[in-house]
Amino acid sequence: MIKIVDIKKAFGENEVIKGITTTFETGKCNLIIGRSGAGKTVLLKILVGLIQPDQGEIWFDDINVLKLNKKENRKLRNSMGMLFQGSALFDSMRVEENIRFPLDMFSNMTKKEKDARVDYCLARVDLTGTNKLYPSELSGGMQKRVGIARAIVLSPSYLFCDEPNSGLDPKPSIVIDKLIKSITEELNITTVINTHDMNSVMEIGEEINFLADGKLVWQGSKEDVLDTDNEQLQNFIFASPFLQRLREKAFR
Repeated sequence: MIKIVDIKKAFGENEVIKGITTTFETGKCNLIIGRSGAGKTVLLKILVGLIQPDQGEIWFDDINVLKLNKKENRKLRNSMGMLFQGSALFDSMRVEENIRFPLDMFSNMTKKEKDARVDYCLARVDLTGTNKLYPSELSGGMQKRVGIARAIVLSPSYLFCDEPNSGLDPKPSIVIDKLIKSITEELNITTVINTHDMNSVMEIGEEINFLADGKLVWQGSKEDVLDTDNEQLQNFIFASPFLQRLREKAFR
């Protein structure tokens, strides 16, 4: 579980995060949604430690993150997995080398153990046999799955996903959503997903945090979305023609 309390962040006079308090539950897909500029990317960067907040508390289970020293922080970082928006694979490395990279950096495994772990993670994302391929030889959806394999190779307790379906067509997007959800449940990890994809919201949105102008203005599940009376969320969600039709159908 991750809990944040009264988190604030400003860049100069521009206050981007305005006192957000929320909890991200273990074993669930916790979504952060909102329009561009709402503060969701900054909040995600605060959670993974790329940006320090000006105020507030961040708890990873019983660990007060903002009070850790450098050594303790490094240990915590090793328990995090990150799926980047553009996959962020190394073009000059083969698939197996990309996945093994965190093991080379942060583990004491033997080569045999690393190879076995890489093969397991590739099998888990249904990419067995792609070890020797380069990212350029893979489709966008396959690259995302390699990114997921790399994110889980260290058996993280926390998984962070930044726009995991960005640039993907609907069919591979559904595959990625279902894969993230199944891994979250299987490994019982705390997964936080920053997304603007309404299909993802309706597919895997167990705990949804809607941000507007740097504030948390609504929380709920995908079941709550269709009958929300929050006007800001309505305007955001039902800008999608598909979801507008879905809502109309639900209330007939």
